[in-house]
Amino acid sequence: MSTNFVVEVIKTVAKDEAMKYLSDTAPEQCFWVNNGPVLRNLADLANNLPQMNDGTYKHHANKEKNDFSKWVNDIIGDKKLANELLSSKNKESAVKKVRSRLDSLKKAVG
Repeated sequence: MSTNFVVEVIKTVAKDEAMKYLSDTAPEQCFWVNNGPVLRNLADLANNLPQMNDGTYKHHANKEKNDFSKWVNDIIGDKKLANELLSSKNKESAVKKVRSRLDSLKKAVG
C-alpha cells in the first residue's frame, strides 16, 4: 500500500467527520436556548453565542453543568470541541473556541 493512499484515506475520514459535525441536527435534537433561539448546528452556536446575554449563557454553562458541551458531544458528536467548551471559563472563551473549531472544520471540508 502506498503512502499516498494512506494519506488520502486519512484526509477523507477527516473530511467526512467534518461534514458530519457541520451538518444540521434532526429537528428533535436542536438546542433550545433558554428564552432564545433554536440552534441546529455549530454555525448557529457560533452566531448566537456572542449575542447571548450573560444570564442566559450562565443558565446553560455554569459550575454544575455545561449544556453546550453536552449538546456538542452527544448530538453533534464533536468530542474535541465538547472538551474545549467544558474547559471554557466564560462566554468569550467559548465563542473563540467555537469559531476556531468551525474554521478548522470548514477548511477540512474544503
